[in-house]
This record gives sequence, C-alpha cells and structure tokens, in this order.
Amino acid sequence: MMGKALYLLASLKADRKGVTALEYGVIAAVLVVAVAGAATSFGGKITPFFTSVMSQIDTAAGTTSGS
Repeated sequence: MMGKALYLLASLKADRKGVTALEYGVIAAVLVVAVAGAATSFGGKITPFFTSVMSQIDTAAGTTSGS
C-alpha cells in the first residue's frame, strides 16, 4: 500500500501539466490587472480621442454618428 502511495506521489511530481496551467492562470491574472489599471488611468483621456477619430471617419465617409 505504501509503495503505491509513493508511486502516485512520484508520478504527480513528474507531471508538469498542472504547473503549466497554473503559469497560464498567473499570466492571465497579471494581464487582467494591467488592463484594468490602464483603463482606470487612461479612461478619461481615451474617450475624447476615440470620439474625435469617429467624428473624422464620419466626416470622411459623409455620414453622421448614430445613423
């Protein structure tokens, strides 16, 4: 019985799939925090920029926003 438990623990230690999944999870969490921080910091400055870009596109296309 003890031999099977040791074998199971050794095979789990050698299995790297769980570690890779954990690494991807940590990377995703860091990206979410970075995007949230950027949105909070630059949110008020980005809105007028995109509004201006959309206005220029509408003018070039000969349309108005909302149509």
